[in-house]
Amino acid sequence: MPAVTDAPVPLDTISDPIPDSSPAAVHRLRSRWTALAVLSTGMLMTVLDGSIVTVAMPAIQNDLDFTPGGLSWVVNAYLIAFGSLLLLAGRLGDLIGRKRMFLAGTAVFTAASVLAGFAASPAVLIAARFLQGLGSAMASAVSLGILITLFTESRERARAIAVFSFTGAAGASLGQVLGGILTDALDWHWIFFINLPIGLAALLLAAPALPADSTRRGPGLRAGADVLGAALVTAGLMLGIYTVVKVEQYGWVSAHTLGGGALTLALLAAFTLRQAKTRTPLMPLHIFRSRTVVGANLVQMLMVAALFSFQILVALYLQKVLGYGAAATGLAMLPAAAVIGAVSLGVSARLNARFGERAVLLAGLALLILALGLLTRLPVHADYVTDLLPVMLLAAGFGLALPALTTLGMSGAGEQDAGLASGLFNTTQQIGMALGVAVLSTLAASRTESLESAGHTTAASLTGGYHLAFAVGAGLLLTAATLAATLLRSPRR
Repeated sequence: MPAVTDAPVPLDTISDPIPDSSPAAVHRLRSRWTALAVLSTGMLMTVLDGSIVTVAMPAIQNDLDFTPGGLSWVVNAYLIAFGSLLLLAGRLGDLIGRKRMFLAGTAVFTAASVLAGFAASPAVLIAARFLQGLGSAMASAVSLGILITLFTESRERARAIAVFSFTGAAGASLGQVLGGILTDALDWHWIFFINLPIGLAALLLAAPALPADSTRRGPGLRAGADVLGAALVTAGLMLGIYTVVKVEQYGWVSAHTLGGGALTLALLAAFTLRQAKTRTPLMPLHIFRSRTVVGANLVQMLMVAALFSFQILVALYLQKVLGYGAAATGLAMLPAAAVIGAVSLGVSARLNARFGERAVLLAGLALLILALGLLTRLPVHADYVTDLLPVMLLAAGFGLALPALTTLGMSGAGEQDAGLASGLFNTTQQIGMALGVAVLSTLAASRTESLESAGHTTAASLTGGYHLAFAVGAGLLLTAATLAATLLRSPRR
């Protein structure tokens, strides 16, 4: 684990070497930034695909005759495959090569997107979404691992992580805009077809741009793959995420939820015991000796769970309470994407260098807590400029928090475990998303039903349900800030 410090780091004390301006060095620098563009494109596809579907769900349901319960599997199939396979994909990337894993994942995702676009039945679309989740897991799990081995100097790495984080943070909002426009202008099939040119471009650029896999990086698949451990953790994560996303249907104290939770814990406990005893663990437990790695993953899980209420519930409020259409909802969310992008790309790297990642993370979380606090006061008949635009601008906190948190989450892992750390960081993100879906949507639905039973209008009942979800989300962010303040320290440069 690297040495840590609480002190801010002045820009003029950072000890990066003086940049080499020779032609060969310039070529290497351009190659690294081309590789970053490829990795960011892969991340953009993944994040877009997670959010672009949300505004197209009514059109998909009408066209393919989905039942209300079946429609949720358009999201759940992707989420379960993606979240449960990230850890396995990250470790396999360390063993067989991260470049190979990224190329294979991008190819699977692109092919599955074409299948989803041509889907003419619910079964085909759900199967295609599962394959998309598989491809996304393969590509996403190793992306951060490739990035931190490409950019070793602190300033370059900070800028690279800011760019990479921007694609993840702003891509969610851009997905809603793009999904609404494509659904209204063409039809829902094009939200999947748009991945074909992006995926092909990423594959063509990735082959020459990404660094070649080192034959000395790991013991190799045959010697290093823990097959039993892989089966245990994949089954445990898949069952756990499935159990969580079905809480809204079955309830927290049902036999389905309690049984699924107990079996999930048993599988993950067996996996942990296996990792402690096997010679070639899929997830070496020494990675959890780093307080920074553990703390960053916990903070991310809580932050992502809380921000589900911003990304999804605000969109539902705009459509179900204010009567916005799909395209109008996407455009209403656009200022959030714009400020996140401006902060991520414009100032986050310099602020991290000047004040340290921990301080910047705490500042970003404070802005997000304020944003969700304002959302708890949304009226039934809201004015966009006075009631919603300030919240969209406060989303700049995500542009501060995510790059800082990503740097902290990867700082405690060595090159040998970079793929594992990347997969772990992405796994906790998906677990946080699943928890946000289950907890906040269940609370909002329960509160809405209670208010309707008391005689309130549908719009007032929905708004009251969203208020409760926003308040709980603010509480999760406050907990995340407390953990960040006590567990995390900025790495010394």
